[in-house]
Amino acid sequence: MKQSYVSIGLVNPKSPTNVGGIMRAAGCYRVDSVFFTGKRYPLAASNGNAQYNTDTKGASQQISLTGVESLVDACHDDVKIICVDLVEGAIPLPDFEHPDKAIYVFGPEDGTISQQVINKADAVVYVPTVGCMNLAASVNVLLYDRLAKSTQTIANDDLIRESRDTNNRVRVRK
Repeated sequence: MKQSYVSIGLVNPKSPTNVGGIMRAAGCYRVDSVFFTGKRYPLAASNGNAQYNTDTKGASQQISLTGVESLVDACHDDVKIICVDLVEGAIPLPDFEHPDKAIYVFGPEDGTISQQVINKADAVVYVPTVGCMNLAASVNVLLYDRLAKSTQTIANDDLIRESRDTNNRVRVRK
């Protein structure tokens, strides 16, 4: 089994646009899988491909998006459960050390993670903003923080060429 594993868990998401944005983020940050609970997302997504209009890189073609009964039961025993929510007593994200293997659980757009899931978490973190952020934005910030704190970051012009839009050929003048 590989050294690093990253999964996103979504508690009863309601917005196909947010889920599409999360899938795009999952592709950008090399997430292994995305899980969700509840019935709202499948119902909203049944109206066509609206959820993927924000996944312009087609990450949903390579990364599984799976409905499950329980996010806690969705991963192996060696995967740490990290809840990300505005919960009293949570650790500010800048102070958090990410585990090698984690499922990051996010609450719904209009609610919070249940006390039962919080009680089973290995850690609870929050992004120290004034007010709550959009769900997809929260996932992006969390994943960026994990990348920024990682020792396995690839940062060079090859990555830029591979990642940028086809219409972008701009260079920094030297």
